[in-house]
Amino acid sequence: MAVFIAYLANFGIPRSGEVLRAAVLTNYEDVPFQKAFGTIIAERMADMLILLGIVAITLLIQFDFIYGLLESAFQPKKLVLIGTIGVILSILVFLYLKNSASKIALKARNFVRGLLEGILSIFKMEQKWLFIFHTLFIWTMYVLMFYVTTLAVDDLSGVSIGALLIGFIAGSFTIAATNGGIFVYPLAIGAAFSIFDIPENPSIAFGWIMWASQTLMIIVLGSLSFLFLPIYNAKQKLK
Repeated sequence: MAVFIAYLANFGIPRSGEVLRAAVLTNYEDVPFQKAFGTIIAERMADMLILLGIVAITLLIQFDFIYGLLESAFQPKKLVLIGTIGVILSILVFLYLKNSASKIALKARNFVRGLLEGILSIFKMEQKWLFIFHTLFIWTMYVLMFYVTTLAVDDLSGVSIGALLIGFIAGSFTIAATNGGIFVYPLAIGAAFSIFDIPENPSIAFGWIMWASQTLMIIVLGSLSFLFLPIYNAKQKLK
């Protein structure tokens, strides 16, 4: 119930659900807020790693296609120049953040250090292998749900795995960056599929099916959780 309440809250203020979820566990289950929020951060770190892994796999699968798009948009010499400039700037920024004593550099180092600690905490927790297994299982089911839903749209039959993964990545980033992907999720799917010359109307229709089904589930179960959680908690205290 805390999870569904958190997802529902994210429709109002992005990422506020994580704080609310920890608060719910603290209020109803007497779990210290710091510990509850720490486990949620560990979850989000694991999710980020999995999503980056999917991005890396997609780049490997579609390397020639993506390189062709970049090559058609930019001349090869420009690509090399842009890549070189990007590497040099990255090194300069890294050296600045590593050695500077400015407030921005200190905050950046603390932020990176916190991310690393959150990622490493996954391997220090009890039953870490169960946590890793369930994380992989959840994301596998999410990708399979994305694929199975394409079967509901005739014009998307036979869509390539590369198109599916790029569409999946685009949709995932919109959900993370906005209020549950409201209105922008279908557009992101349409834009991703358009790269592969998939017609716009079925692509956006598919995006609406995906977004609406998930949103309806969260609204219904999140609302019921808000109503039922105090009742459930009262019964638990009576036992």
